[in-house]
Amino acid sequence: MTAARQGPAWFTDTAPHHGALAPRALLDTDAASLPLDGAWAFRCSATAAGTAGFEESGFDDGSWARVQVPHCWQLEGVPGPPRYSAPAYTNVTYPFPLDPPDVPDENQTGEYRRRFDLPSAPAGGRWVVRFEGVDSAFEVYLNGERIGDAMGSRLVHEFDVTAGVRPTGNLIAVRVHQWSAGSYLEDQDMWWLSGIFRPVTLLHRPADGIDDLFVHAGFNAAARQGSLLVEGPRGAVVHLPELGIEAPANEPLVVQGVEPWSAEVPRLYRGTLSTPGETVRIAVGFRTVAIEDATLTVNGAPLKLRGVNRHEWHPRTGRTLDLDTMRADVELMKRHNINAVRTSHYPPDARFLALCDEYGLWVLDECDLETHGFVKVGWHRNPSGEPVWRDAFLDRMTRTVERDKNHPCVVGWSLGNESGRGANLESMAAWARQRDPDRFIHYEGDWDSTYVDVYSRMYADHAETELIGRGEEPPASGPAADAHRRALPFVLCEYAHAMGTGPGGLAEYAALFDAYPRIAGGFVWEWIDHGIAQRAPGGPTPGAEFFAYGGDFGEDVHDGNFVADGLLFPDRRPSSGLAELAVAYAPVVLEPRPDGVRVRSRLAHRDTSHLAYRWRIEDDGEAVASGVLDVPALEPGGCADVPLPRSAAAPPPPPGPERWLTVSAHLAEAAPWAGAGHEVAFGQARVDRPEEPPRRPSRPAGDAPCLPLAAGGWQLGPGRFDAAGRLAELAGVPLVGPRLDLWRAPTDNDERAPGTAPAAAWRALGLDRLRHRTVSVAEEQGALSVVAHVMPAGRDVGYEVEYRWHAHDGGLHLDVVGSPLGAWQVPVPRLGVRLAVPAALRRVEWLGLGPGESYPDAVASVRQGRFTACVADLQEPCVRPQENGARRCVRRVTLSGGAAALTVTGGPFILTARPWTSEALAAAAHPTDLVPDPHWLWVTLDAEHHGLGSGACGPVELPQYRLDARRFRLSLGFRAEAAGRKGSGG
Repeated sequence: MTAARQGPAWFTDTAPHHGALAPRALLDTDAASLPLDGAWAFRCSATAAGTAGFEESGFDDGSWARVQVPHCWQLEGVPGPPRYSAPAYTNVTYPFPLDPPDVPDENQTGEYRRRFDLPSAPAGGRWVVRFEGVDSAFEVYLNGERIGDAMGSRLVHEFDVTAGVRPTGNLIAVRVHQWSAGSYLEDQDMWWLSGIFRPVTLLHRPADGIDDLFVHAGFNAAARQGSLLVEGPRGAVVHLPELGIEAPANEPLVVQGVEPWSAEVPRLYRGTLSTPGETVRIAVGFRTVAIEDATLTVNGAPLKLRGVNRHEWHPRTGRTLDLDTMRADVELMKRHNINAVRTSHYPPDARFLALCDEYGLWVLDECDLETHGFVKVGWHRNPSGEPVWRDAFLDRMTRTVERDKNHPCVVGWSLGNESGRGANLESMAAWARQRDPDRFIHYEGDWDSTYVDVYSRMYADHAETELIGRGEEPPASGPAADAHRRALPFVLCEYAHAMGTGPGGLAEYAALFDAYPRIAGGFVWEWIDHGIAQRAPGGPTPGAEFFAYGGDFGEDVHDGNFVADGLLFPDRRPSSGLAELAVAYAPVVLEPRPDGVRVRSRLAHRDTSHLAYRWRIEDDGEAVASGVLDVPALEPGGCADVPLPRSAAAPPPPPGPERWLTVSAHLAEAAPWAGAGHEVAFGQARVDRPEEPPRRPSRPAGDAPCLPLAAGGWQLGPGRFDAAGRLAELAGVPLVGPRLDLWRAPTDNDERAPGTAPAAAWRALGLDRLRHRTVSVAEEQGALSVVAHVMPAGRDVGYEVEYRWHAHDGGLHLDVVGSPLGAWQVPVPRLGVRLAVPAALRRVEWLGLGPGESYPDAVASVRQGRFTACVADLQEPCVRPQENGARRCVRRVTLSGGAAALTVTGGPFILTARPWTSEALAAAAHPTDLVPDPHWLWVTLDAEHHGLGSGACGPVELPQYRLDARRFRLSLGFRAEAAGRKGSGG
């Protein structure tokens, strides 16, 4: 048994462990083992002192709680109130003083106890207990004796317990401290959670067994042959039946006729490495990573990382994930054309990497390291440059590489994240390169990039990304560094921050990835919102579930909802941002034309024979012809122009409807991650009169007079207006409005963009408190003309707007013309009109873009068609409520229900329909704060919106998507039915 350093402050030693075994690969072995997951006795205390004697076998833990390990103790009781202590979220700031390596006395401590008997195993050998993840520092006792301790929360630590273990009645006790010296190296952007959060296992190590192995499997693309070397114990035998290999370990082999591994074709050859005492199952994937002419390649082909950053998260269990959840995530990634994952900012549960091997995802495996909070003190005493921390840095890198070195999915090692600069990082890179020269080394925090193999940046905007792609970026700090960096591929380790509604600009980034060989792609931040399931204690919806974010647990220091910045909502429902990303990452690009389609493959390692294609012609959303498109199998990167079949010659459309051709690519056969017929790409083009520019709708002539009412107001055909010229009723259907609307509930990007964020500028200008002044109301040549000024209090800017109403063909026609007043210095959130309609009109059918939401710079994932939804389904359930749910290019919408209906035509316009106002949306902290208006639905009909961008952390909207104050016009037709039509509720 290994003795360990004693004393009350062992966890403030910068040494990474005392008594832990050397790191090794996580092996799939036939040796005996015993999972120690399940019920453990548990006690939580406020300080590090803990409970005297808790490690003794005779200690009475009958009054202790029982918890299911693995777990995070701050989430015990969720979705109710946390049972032991509250979670805390910070992005950069440490939640304790920067006094390294010491930590506060307020250091919550969890103590665990569990009894076990040894499983059956051959005589001899050793017994080892393995912890796969404990946050943040822990010490281990067996039968009252201290075995050792360790730090490095998301790293594997094993301890030899042979000397103290007995056949039956063993007691393992573990004391876990929330804060330790290791916490200074773990300032990742996530909730601070504690506990034994990954599996614990007792392992038998046979006397003649396999403690470690290293599979080297390369692929020579020119010769179409593989190279294989399996490092293992002397006398071990490699057996790969499919390749006819039975050979000694440590012997280099050249293997003919192998198929390479790639994310597109994850070809694994399964076999074993055996000794007389143990057999280990191995999965071999042949692939070679190289850098040629500043281009990252795998198997001789350029590698494009169309990736996401992935934190491990579940809204009820935190960083503890089960295999089914991980598998569901991988399958969802594959269905959305994602081909790469950066394991931000720590090595994941090892089972996730096995899934990436199996399904096919490139992985940038990141070390468990971040010291970002030292930026708050000018990087003073940053551990990255302090010699006393060197062993801890190297230990973290060593444990990352040794555990994961046999996964073919891992193509690069990342030293960590946002840890500044320093010699310790260089030492990590040197060790990793020596240990595993077959993968590239990544680190973003030192832009000179002298000790890494790729130039990496976060959130470089489109213009800078293009400069780097061209090799025209500003120089590094010196000539040697500059020459080295310009020879490196470029990776956006984070881009397109997916917080709230958005992100915008994905299609433009994808185009840059395609255009420049130097750009190896990037990873969107990030996969999932880190909301914690809670129930509203009171308010308008008591007991309703919502997802908490920073500050909801009373933290002294927190970063609010910045933890909710994923492509999935916390319950793993995909957002519209994920749908947008799927199109940006599509494996083929389809560009329809009136006579055919251009098909371009983005694949690098397989042809397109696994895809089938369909075409469909629709007139205003009604199908008039469809069929199968015969597209030849394209080689990687290939392109073909394919004519439409003769059957696509549909009759000419009648006057009025728009004709659209949609071509789509689907899986011809089922894949492990999706069934046959799953759509992987689509393209759409208007094919009736594509050569004609958009036409301004003509103003119809009025066919009924505008008459004053004795009680005040006006009657115009089926419409009744109040004295201020506002529409109050249409054909018996009560309405409020429409009138000019410039405000939107700010998105996270609006709120957090750098500099003066748009939301702050909008509020400072008063766009959230506009006042309407009626300038004139008059009958003019049978029309009702209403002129108003819309301006905020205390300001001399705003809009003059004319609403000109005609009665036409049993309905009303409205021309809205808005012109800016004053000198605008900020963009406009939106330009359009808002009206209220009866709350019963919950069923929405529209002709335009759908089925999901769309904004100026996030429109690639939607298509022209006819769609139906309930108003509730038009809302995106953002963790923090904000502008969402817009449908663009709408030419007709009907809202119906309660034996009434309202149809709006014209535009095209942007539609939103909500059971609450934008003001209520902006005021809500969580969706449970929103209460549907019992009387009205609020509908906006817009000419345009300000773009989304990803300015909450990344670049703001591109210039072409900025909505500056300008003159605009909307032409809209309104028709209502108060009876005789049954609408379905929603």
